[in-house]
Amino acid sequence: MPRGDKDKYTEKQKRKAEHIAEGYEDRGVPEKEAEARAWATVNKESGGGNKSGSGRGRKDTHVSSSRGGRAQKAGSPEARSAAARKGWDTRRRRGNA
Repeated sequence: MPRGDKDKYTEKQKRKAEHIAEGYEDRGVPEKEAEARAWATVNKESGGGNKSGSGRGRKDTHVSSSRGGRAQKAGSPEARSAAARKGWDTRRRRGNA
């Protein structure tokens, strides 16, 4: 099987990759890059192509799609809490609360 061949993927995986790629393109990512990211996401969630047949598939994890492409939170929970308190104090002082 040559690299890039999608024959081993299920129809559901192909639809999912297409939908993910459309989302990336809507956000301004070039078409080839969007397709590459979409297939990387499908591979990460489902572990690659699934063999056909009853009971031979694997459950998808949905880890990547649940984050929606957002980066991981930066800093410790304490640092994020401190930043939130600081922002709240600033908004309250300025009357934007």
